[in-house]
Amino acid sequence: MVLCASVVAPGLAAEPCTQAAPLFAAVTANHPAEIRRLLDCGAPMEARNTAGQTPLLVATHHNHVAAARVLIEAGADVNAKDQIQDSPYLYAGARGHLDILQMTLAHGADLRSLNRYQGTALIPAAERGHVEAVRLLIQAGVDVNHVNRLGWTALIEAVVLGQGGERHQQVVQALVDAGADVNLPDAQGRTPLALAQAHGYPEIARILRRAGAH
Repeated sequence: MVLCASVVAPGLAAEPCTQAAPLFAAVTANHPAEIRRLLDCGAPMEARNTAGQTPLLVATHHNHVAAARVLIEAGADVNAKDQIQDSPYLYAGARGHLDILQMTLAHGADLRSLNRYQGTALIPAAERGHVEAVRLLIQAGVDVNHVNRLGWTALIEAVVLGQGGERHQQVVQALVDAGADVNLPDAQGRTPLALAQAHGYPEIARILRRAGAH
């Protein structure tokens, strides 16, 4: 077993650098210099923890931008999924972690990859009202009319699971401007306009009507 000859960062145990634990610890601590040292020493960049998460996905969960940058620049797989079908790209999009999302998009994010609901990164981003993430994903070319296994598009999720406020209004407008089908219904045949009216979201209903919803 080989130990790197560099100084180990404070609070991080001196373990063989070819094992995964030191790298996961450095990622959790958001210690980019230690991550770089471990990678240079042979740490397994695509190792998995008990949840099936890679070091990059752990960094993404914590929104540790510095840690994620070191890993991505070293070639970490931005599409590697865990046991619940999250990847760094999908999770960053869903949570609105913009810096990491931008890095994943610049380093091979699979825009067609799907989460456990068979949805794109755009759908949960729209649901949660992450306006800038929605715009980034639209600009990257994610399908705005993709339907997940619940029968919902990004537009429908923004209405059904949103709050009708300014952020979700901006999301709806961004989707409409990107060519989202404003009359594509859910699995029960309910249109985005009907859903907006049922939820009491008059401004979203106005946006949809202006775009030709009926």
